[in-house]
Amino acid sequence: MSQDAGIYILLALAFVAANLPFLFERILFVLRPASGSKNFAWRLLELLLLYFLVGALAGLLESGSHGSTYAQNWEFYATTLSLFVVFAYPGFVYRYLWQGGKRRGAPLQA
Repeated sequence: MSQDAGIYILLALAFVAANLPFLFERILFVLRPASGSKNFAWRLLELLLLYFLVGALAGLLESGSHGSTYAQNWEFYATTLSLFVVFAYPGFVYRYLWQGGKRRGAPLQA
């Protein structure tokens, strides 16, 4: 696999992983919440955990292709976390803006 293909696959994986907390109702994809739906705090925690998981995978891919990883400063992590949150926007829109009115039984505004 070329380095460019690995980057594109990693970006696609990050996009999918960022949207997973908003698509599933189970806490950490295993436990069903007692209230019937998980709250926003659980979704943010899952988003953060998935960010670190994708980052660890990226570190493994970098160390495998170059033999060592390049040391990063806080700016790199702030940028990648911001990108991960932007990737999560479609899932957020689906969960809270698009499907929100349908679940509550409220009529949709035209």
